[in-house]
Amino acid sequence: MPKMQPEVVDEFLALPFVGVIATLRADGRPYTVPVWWLWKDGVIWITGTHTRIWCRQLKRDPRVSLCIEALEPIPGHIEFDGMAHLKALPEFDIWPISRELAEKYVGRGDPARMPEVDTFFANMKTEPRLLFRIVPELVRAIDMRVYRGKRGDREFQERMRAQPAADQRQPR
Repeated sequence: MPKMQPEVVDEFLALPFVGVIATLRADGRPYTVPVWWLWKDGVIWITGTHTRIWCRQLKRDPRVSLCIEALEPIPGHIEFDGMAHLKALPEFDIWPISRELAEKYVGRGDPARMPEVDTFFANMKTEPRLLFRIVPELVRAIDMRVYRGKRGDREFQERMRAQPAADQRQPR
């Protein structure tokens, strides 16, 4: 697999792509939901509220996966598997990280959007907010600009090219 180079990973994770997290329901089935996320100091931060289903699931079972995919400007995806650690008021000041999330997704690096960021952040502060700090245990980062298919698929294609057309059969 064409793994993303570290400098591409850093660039990718700085962009405001929506991610999808997978949590576990009480019966073990996966539950997925799109989220905003922040990569900072080697961990992922996600904000939610105490009443959201996925937040309640992470409080019960902290195992989580996050998949971030993009087509432009860097086509590829990064997936993280890890454990979510609850961070909540009053023990932890959630507001600086929450503000950074609002700036990333609402502000999008445009100083002219700061009034929108301020409005969004003010609303966040009226909600029963919390943060999850996700410590990655497994990371997969694929750069689709250099992707050539999985090794098994490439090997199959090479075998097919080497055989006469009449002898080519699809595997079952």
